[in-house]
Amino acid sequence: MLTDETMLFKFGVDENRAETVIRNACQAMTEKGYNPVHQLVGYLLSGDPAYITSHLDARSKIRKVERDELLEELVRTYLENKK
Repeated sequence: MLTDETMLFKFGVDENRAETVIRNACQAMTEKGYNPVHQLVGYLLSGDPAYITSHLDARSKIRKVERDELLEELVRTYLENKK
C-alpha cells in the first residue's frame, strides 16, 4: 500500500541524547577529580572541548551534540525541578 504520508523511523536513537551526554560527561569529570559544573560552564561559554575530559570518551560524545542543545536541556531540567 502506497501512501503520501511521511514515515518516521528510529533505530535505537536515544530519546534525550543531550541528557545522556551531560550525565556521562559529569560522571567522567567527577571520576577524574574535576568540578563538572565549572568544566561544563567553561565548555558551554567558550566551545573549547579541552574543558571536557577524554575519560570515558566524554569529550568526543559531548562534541556530537550542539552546545545550544546542551543548554536547552540544562535550562529545561532546571525549570522542571523548580516547580
